[in-house]
Amino acid sequence: MSIFREYDIRGIYQKDLNKEIVFSIGKALANEIKNKGGKSVAIGYDARVHSPILFEWLSNGIATTDIKIYDLGMIPTPIAYFSLYSKNTSIDSSIMITGSHNPPEYNGFKITILKEPFYGEQIKNIGKMIESSNICFQNTNPKINKINILGEYIDFLVEHFSKLTNFKYKIALDCGNGVAGVAIKEVLERLNISYLPLYFEPDGTFPNHHPDPSEEKNLLDLKKAMKESNIKLGIAFDGDADRLGFVSENYSFKGDELAILFAKNILKSGIKPVVIGEVKCSSIMYSEIEKIGQAIMYKTGHSNLKVKLKETNAHLAAEMSGHIFFNDRYFGYDDAIYSSFRVLELFLDNNINEIEDFIKNLPQMYSTAEEKIQSSEDMKFKMIENLAKKLQNPPTDFPKIIDIINIDGIRVVFKDGWGLIRASNTTPVLVTRFEAKDRDTANYYKQKLLELL
Repeated sequence: MSIFREYDIRGIYQKDLNKEIVFSIGKALANEIKNKGGKSVAIGYDARVHSPILFEWLSNGIATTDIKIYDLGMIPTPIAYFSLYSKNTSIDSSIMITGSHNPPEYNGFKITILKEPFYGEQIKNIGKMIESSNICFQNTNPKINKINILGEYIDFLVEHFSKLTNFKYKIALDCGNGVAGVAIKEVLERLNISYLPLYFEPDGTFPNHHPDPSEEKNLLDLKKAMKESNIKLGIAFDGDADRLGFVSENYSFKGDELAILFAKNILKSGIKPVVIGEVKCSSIMYSEIEKIGQAIMYKTGHSNLKVKLKETNAHLAAEMSGHIFFNDRYFGYDDAIYSSFRVLELFLDNNINEIEDFIKNLPQMYSTAEEKIQSSEDMKFKMIENLAKKLQNPPTDFPKIIDIINIDGIRVVFKDGWGLIRASNTTPVLVTRFEAKDRDTANYYKQKLLELL
């Protein structure tokens, strides 16, 4: 059951994801699609060496029903989502075979049924059903229909971002040997954008560095290349290209800082932006967006944010990790390639120094890095419940509580900052983050909250 997670199905190839299990997943998902009124599924896969094998096993399971199977080939995850909005087909569901930014031995499935994320209890119920069934692989000789959604996606981006043609800055891009280069290379060339490519060649062993731009160590090659080539703007992608990292000559931008910049750009078009952030986002992001529009705090997780975006019809959602969701001029899912061109749009009316200075001149808060506390699947949520009870009657020396936000874990608002402790939905850990007017105050809040934990 450990592979059936909150947002996707993910595990180690052969150990967790073997022939019988993957076949059963395909069969179960096909029945889910059929029961919801769906008739087709598009399947794409990332650069991992075992992704094509999982495609074969999964397709055999799906072919136990009459669901039509489309092969998208090796693509970024956002193109699997894009296939559901294609003008040339009537695909209603998608499965992306990807291990995202996990180590090379991992793989998994991100699932969308009738344009809705398939997640949470839905995924866990699939696991329970498979666990209680008689698992046996069958060779069903699936009929596979090849389709070029990648080409349609590239055409869409070229047309959508035509005003970026002959962009004034050269940029550096690090694809981390994931699949972003499969799509972005042609778009850059057709828009005549000058760029320095790093690790564009898909290689599921990730020989150069781990494809996770949220970790500073994975941006070192990009920053070095920018310095050596005197390039002012750099963008890095994770393994399946649904998250990005953005750095300029003098600054590394966080996901919530990008949200502020994107919101200001939306405002320029005469629209008051409605922006959703996750519980880890800075209080600065919420207060700055409230000045020009509306900010909504919600749960962490790409599936959660996609559902909330649709429910509220917000223009934008953002996670600290680099998942950016545009519902303004786009379809409301996380697409790092699309988002990278929205980053470049920020510089059509502003130079690099103006953007850097704007962020640096925001009210300053000290934030800790996201830190993880090892727990267990059984204990992590129970610990959060116990902490919530303790906070109802905290010790006399505990800092004064202004508010407690329990949208996702516990975010305790104090006079001069806040502290967050939440249970991860994907790993057996508690995730913490603290923010305050200065380092000492943040560490004090951290000390007191962790003591209580």
